[in-house]
Amino acid sequence: MQTHLTADQKRHYETNGYLCNLPVFDAQGVARIRSEIEALEAAHRSGANGQDLNQYFRVNGHVVIPLLADLARNPAILDAVESVLGENLLVWSVELFIKEAGSEKIVSWHQDITYWGMGETNDEVTAWVALSDVSEQAGCMRFIPGSHRNGIVDHQDTADGNNLLSRGQQIGGINEEEACPGALKPGEMSLHHGRCFHASGPNRSDGRRIGLAIRYVTPEVREGLPGRDYAMLVRGSDEARGWVNIAGPRDLFHAADLSLYDKILRDQQSTLTAGAENNVALYAGKGAEA
Repeated sequence: MQTHLTADQKRHYETNGYLCNLPVFDAQGVARIRSEIEALEAAHRSGANGQDLNQYFRVNGHVVIPLLADLARNPAILDAVESVLGENLLVWSVELFIKEAGSEKIVSWHQDITYWGMGETNDEVTAWVALSDVSEQAGCMRFIPGSHRNGIVDHQDTADGNNLLSRGQQIGGINEEEACPGALKPGEMSLHHGRCFHASGPNRSDGRRIGLAIRYVTPEVREGLPGRDYAMLVRGSDEARGWVNIAGPRDLFHAADLSLYDKILRDQQSTLTAGAENNVALYAGKGAEA
């Protein structure tokens, strides 16, 4: 299985801001990962430490769930990301995006890094891994080619309860005819730039639509930025030391990791919710609805 990107693949990513259909896991691997996720759902639906399970699936899950931290360290994923960002890699966030069969949940048109406090960096990439069939019918991602070559554009917060984004943020005026679908088979991955316009629709299929989003950054992203933020070193070294390096979880919902999770959420909250028009529940801390 090829893991590093070819020259043509790198050119496609640099030109369009995204790249699809990279093989990462075989059928057995996908089945194992999905089984572990669904076992977590069955055994820990109420979550831990006053937060429900969706909170940990959607925000910084790699801090308290070993499975998510281990997936972010997968060599095949890291090889592809290294082809884009270089040999020193950290994980800023790991998230699960799950749309049930027949779900009306969507992700509106947006740029990832809009509210992340990283400026307009080129040194971030999202690896999005399909853990089910992510067809157009199932609501795969769609991309606007070349949209990453400009800066961050204005986003408006919405009150759409079906929007999976933390604040329902969306870009207006998108020409849907320019959108290119990024359908993925189980075990395939896409990569997209933090400024690339992308969205996804409802799940019109008969099965769950499960995607794993891993946000990779380089040590240099934090240079000159105020405040503090956290990331898990997964390849190479971090000589810049702008990130607070974390090691990953000791065990599932270990008490010390849950305490660290709360600290990270508090430190990130003001940046991730700045200017929000509504309550951003995923970053509101304990007791908030997710």
